[in-house]
Amino acid sequence: MNLFERYLTLWVFLCIVAGIALGQFFAPAIQVVAAMEVAHVNLPVGLLIWVMIIPMLIKVDFGALGDLRRHVRGIGVTLFVNWLVKPFSMALLGWVFIRHVFAPLLPADQIDSYIAGLILLAAAPCTAMVFVWSRLTNGDPLFTLSQVALNDTIMVFAFAPLVGLLLGVASIAVPWDTLAISVGLYILIPVILSQLLRRWLLVRGPAYFDRVMARVGQASIMALLATLVLLFAFQGEAILRQPLVIVLLAVPILIQVFFNAGLAYWLNRRAGEKHNVACPSALIGASNFFELAVAAAISLFGFESGAALATVVGVLIEVPVMLVVVRIVNRTRGWYEAGMAIDGRAGKLRP
Repeated sequence: MNLFERYLTLWVFLCIVAGIALGQFFAPAIQVVAAMEVAHVNLPVGLLIWVMIIPMLIKVDFGALGDLRRHVRGIGVTLFVNWLVKPFSMALLGWVFIRHVFAPLLPADQIDSYIAGLILLAAAPCTAMVFVWSRLTNGDPLFTLSQVALNDTIMVFAFAPLVGLLLGVASIAVPWDTLAISVGLYILIPVILSQLLRRWLLVRGPAYFDRVMARVGQASIMALLATLVLLFAFQGEAILRQPLVIVLLAVPILIQVFFNAGLAYWLNRRAGEKHNVACPSALIGASNFFELAVAAAISLFGFESGAALATVVGVLIEVPVMLVVVRIVNRTRGWYEAGMAIDGRAGKLRP
């Protein structure tokens, strides 16, 4: 990992401090930025989000979809966890913890918004950081690339209906027009632009592609941090009143990460997939495309919403929690392969 990726949690914490300070001492200037909207889309933030998302999507090679047949079982497990377990389990955890267990400790008018932010976070599978996690576990790079490409393809069509369904089930009003605009602005158009840029860069050779990606990757992280500064400039007053909110929102996110990672890891073992496939499968199942979640939360519910804050909590804990998951799957390789060998001798599996 590069410097920004390794210390992302520290940078996010500094953004919290800087954002709250800006909100307290430069409130008029922040309000001017907030007023720069067209069709409920904040223009400065929209630009920052494109700078965040497009470099990540340039890394995705949709040609890798042709390699899906190499690891059908691992692909099946990841899709099952990403699209049929993860969003629904998060909706359930939000209902249990935010609407009930922690409700007396949270502002009543933000309960629905917090749950909406958690749902948005879980409905967006990881696109970029998962390459880092996979590399740290010696994961199969072709499997990781093909799975990310498939997830991104599904996300174009499934993100809006899935979010709309879960928000409706949670009795949260669904702004369908804004949701459709968000999908177009933050998924469809960036995917098209990123692939055109990818083709243009690759024509100039792999070395040129790698040099450009090293530069724009840092711009992507800087855009994320700038967005978070603005977000906390608006959220600062609420956070100062109730600092416990961030800790409480982290609870369902943490449970969801470890549950989904463990489920994907165990299912791959039962299915007979190799360890270097099970690792990225578990990591993809646990991590989130938090850049998209932040963008969608701001578009749908606004800078000052609990939804935006909930997605940022996901950013705050992403790196340290995923590094814990990386450590667990690396240290349990012996257990994983021993179990596969026993099942194979029993005739249950053929790894």
